[in-house]
Amino acid sequence: MGVKKVLPLLLSSMLVLVMAGCGNGNGNPGGNAGGSTPAAGNSTAAPEATAAGTTNAPKELTPVKIALDWTPNTNHTGLYTAKELGYYAEEGLDVEIVQPGSAGSDTMVTSGEAQFGISAQEALTLARLQDVPLVSIAAIIQHNTSGFAAPKDRNIKTPKDFEGKTYGGWGSPAEEAAMKAIMDPDGGDVSKVKLVNIGEADFFTAVKRDIDFAWIFYAWTGIEAELRGEPLDMLYLKDYAPQLDYYTPVLTTSEKEIAEHPEVVKAFLKATSKGYQYAIDNPEEAATVLSDAVPDLDPELVLASQKWLSPKYKDDAARWGEQKLEIWQNYADWMYGLKLLDKPLDAASTFTNEFLPEGQ
Repeated sequence: MGVKKVLPLLLSSMLVLVMAGCGNGNGNPGGNAGGSTPAAGNSTAAPEATAAGTTNAPKELTPVKIALDWTPNTNHTGLYTAKELGYYAEEGLDVEIVQPGSAGSDTMVTSGEAQFGISAQEALTLARLQDVPLVSIAAIIQHNTSGFAAPKDRNIKTPKDFEGKTYGGWGSPAEEAAMKAIMDPDGGDVSKVKLVNIGEADFFTAVKRDIDFAWIFYAWTGIEAELRGEPLDMLYLKDYAPQLDYYTPVLTTSEKEIAEHPEVVKAFLKATSKGYQYAIDNPEEAATVLSDAVPDLDPELVLASQKWLSPKYKDDAARWGEQKLEIWQNYADWMYGLKLLDKPLDAASTFTNEFLPEGQ
C-alpha cells in the first residue's frame, strides 16, 4: 500500500481497458460465474443416508472468486474474516480470494474470471468513461487514508514545503494534479517540485537514496515506518482538498453479475459486511485471522495496522460500505475540470448501495 500500491490510475487503466475489450471469460467459463449450480464434485460434503434409506444432500456452495488489488493487507481483513469465520458459507458461498496477477482485478471482473474485485474510485472513474461495465458496490474505507509522506528530517510540514524537493511516483498525470490541488491553496508552486518515476521501488529504500517524499497509505507504509522507528510527516489529501476525499479502495462487480445473479451479490455483501464489522469490533482477533490466513505477512505489522485501520472502515457512515453520490461526483468533476477526463462522469451509474444489508 505504498507508492506502488496507490491506485492504478491512467497507466494501469489502459491495461484494464485493453484486456477488458478482449476478455473471453475463459478463466470462469459458462455456468460457475455467480449463482449457477456447481459442477459435480464441488459439493462441500457427501450425501448422508437417512433411516429411510434416502439421502439428504447438504447444501452445495456457489463458487465465487474475488480478486484483490494487491498483495493481502489490512484493507482486505474483512474478506478473510468472512471466509475463515464461515460467514460466506452461511450465505451459501464458497469464496476464493486471489491476487490479481498481471491482468489486474478490474480486468478479471470485467471478463468474468472473478465475480468480485477490489479497485479504487480513480480507476473506476476512468473505466466507466470508456464504457467498461464495472460497478462499485461498497466502500471498504469511508475516507481517503492516503497522502504525501516524507521522513521527518526532510522538514515537509505543509504542502508549500514540497517546493525544491524530489517526489517519487509512478508517472501518472493525476499525481501532479493532486499535488497542485493541495499546494495552490498553501501558496505553493508545483512546478518547483522535481518529479521522478520510481515505479515499484520500496518506499524506505527510495527515501534514503533518490527522493524526499512519496504518496502512501498510512495504514500500511506509515505504520511500518512507526515500527521501524522512522517516523514520517504525513499530509493527508483529504485534509487539504475535499475533492480528494474519495473512496479507496472499493469492492466491485460487473453489470452482468448484477443483472444475472443479484442474489449472489447480495449474499456476498451480507457476509462481507459481517466480516468487516467483526474487524471493526475485534481488531486484535481480526489481525490474527489475517496473519493465520496469510502467514507470509509480518504479524506485528498486521496487528498495528489493524488497530489503526479498524475504526476507519465505517468511520462516520451510517453503515459499513455506504457510498455517497457527491463523493463520486466531486472527484470526477475535479478530474474533468483539469482535462484529465474526456467527458463528465455519470456518477450515479458508477456505484450502488442497493446490495448492502440494511442494518449492522
